[in-house]
This record gives sequence, C-alpha cells and structure tokens, in this order.
Amino acid sequence: MSTEGGTRAVVAALSANLGIAVLKFAAFALTASSSMLAEAIHSVADSGNQVLLLLGGRASKRVATPEHPFGYGRERYIYAFVVSIVLFSVGGLFALYEAWHKAHEVAGHPHDLGQLDGRWWWVPLVVLIGAIVMEGLSLRTAVAEADRLRGEASWTEFVRRAKAPELPVVLLEDAAALLGLTFALFGVGLSLLTRSPVFDVIGTALIGLLLVAVAVVLAVETRSLLIGEAAAPSVQDRIHAAVLGTDGVDGVIHMRTLHLGPEELLVGIKVAVAATDAAAEVAATIDRAEAAVRAAEPSARVIYVEPDILRPCD
Repeated sequence: MSTEGGTRAVVAALSANLGIAVLKFAAFALTASSSMLAEAIHSVADSGNQVLLLLGGRASKRVATPEHPFGYGRERYIYAFVVSIVLFSVGGLFALYEAWHKAHEVAGHPHDLGQLDGRWWWVPLVVLIGAIVMEGLSLRTAVAEADRLRGEASWTEFVRRAKAPELPVVLLEDAAALLGLTFALFGVGLSLLTRSPVFDVIGTALIGLLLVAVAVVLAVETRSLLIGEAAAPSVQDRIHAAVLGTDGVDGVIHMRTLHLGPEELLVGIKVAVAATDAAAEVAATIDRAEAAVRAAEPSARVIYVEPDILRPCD
C-alpha cells in the first residue's frame, strides 16, 4: 500500500510541476521577475526530484544478488537523499543567489521595475494563482495517500517515522511549493502596488530560505533511514508477542530489527529454550518461531533465530 500510494502521489506531483514550470518560465520571460525565476527553478528541481523518486522505486525492486544478498531496498533511501541535495543546491541556493544578484541591481535603481512594469504586469499574478491551485491539488493527493498510512500519528510524527520516503518527500515539497508561491505572490504583488522592486527581492530570498530549510529536514530524515532504523515499536511488539507465544520458546532474551527497505525487515532474535531439549526439538522450535514472525509481520523478509538457555543474568 505504501509503495502504490507513494507512486500515485509522486506522479501527481510530477504532472503538476512540469506544467507549472512551463508557465513560470513564460512569465519570467515576459516580466524578468526574480521571484518568478526562483519559482520556475524550484518547479524544475521538484520535477527532477520526482523523477529521482520514481527511479529509486524501480531500482529497489531488483532481485538480490550474491554481492547484495539483502536486495536493493535501500535504493529508495539513497535517491531520497539525493533529492534533498538537489532541492538544497538547485532550488534553495539558486534562489538565494538570484535574490543577492537582484538586490545589487535594485540598490542602483531602487524604483526600476523593469519588464515587470510593462504590458505583461498581470501575467505573473495569474500564473502564481494558477500554480497555487495546481499545487493544492497535488498536495491533496499526497495528503489522501498519507492519511491511509499515518493512523493516529500527527503529520510531524508521520514525516519523522515513515519508512517509505516518497510520501514524506512529496508532502514536504508540495507544502514548500505552496508556501513558496505565496512568497512569490507577496513579492510580485507588493512590488506592483508600491512601485518598488525591493519586495520582489524579499520574496525571492524567502523562497531560497524556505527551500534550504526543507532540504535540511529531508537530509536529516533520509540520513537516519540510510544509517538503518529499527522497526516501529508497534511492529516490534507484535513480533515479540508472536515469538513468546511459540510452543517451545521459554522467553525472548533479546531482539534486533533493521529496515532493509521500506517494506523489508531484518529480524534477529535470541530465544530461550529448555536445557533438556534435543537438537531436533530446538530446530522445530526455531521453525515455529520463524513462521510465527512471518505471520505476525509480513514485512519480515530475513529472520535469524538463535536458541539459548535462559540464565539469571539474561
């Protein structure tokens, strides 16, 4: 479900951003607004990011090999981390550079609106309002897909705890896009009202700061997934209970879990068995424990069960 929902959200965001990017570049060509250029580059970066997410999802489905015996599930995390780098460099840093460059021009000509003062002054306003509507529809799709998975968790908890990177990335990108469009509308609109290009510069700078902040959040979250995160507490509880309920298991000495991918979990468990059990009985107990784990948590693809005797120190 998380893979299908994430793919739908990514495709919806990609479709919206490609159309929006074309409109923004056209508006920039007619008005030379720095806010419009920053937003156009932002849409290009977002479109590229969504392509990266789709490529990561495809790459993660490759069959395991002797060199990669646990498969390629973490490809999705790698591509999501690259997305944060693209958003930071292509989106955020470019917008900040454009704001700095435009500020120098404004310092020399504080009342020169340039092409924004021409016959096409209304174009960026129409484009921005249209883009807000399109981004809103894209965000609505991402929210609908995320609602199926997040349960009672808050949005912040969902972004921080989600093991599949696509939905959190699209949610953050779409939310940032809507806020960035608002900044651009603020900058262009006030520049036209006050006859001062300063507000266009401010809008561009705000867009850059926003994209840098979102990129940092994405980098931090995907870094945690790349390093390796354990299963959610509720999943660990299910596995623990399933093993404890297995015939022949006297207790769980310790358990470790690790996500090999969003829907692929490695489980390592040391279980206590009776000291009098024969080897065949221990082997049967291990088989039953593995079956119980798979039944309780289908994402547990790789399971290692180690038998031991329960000691007072355990």
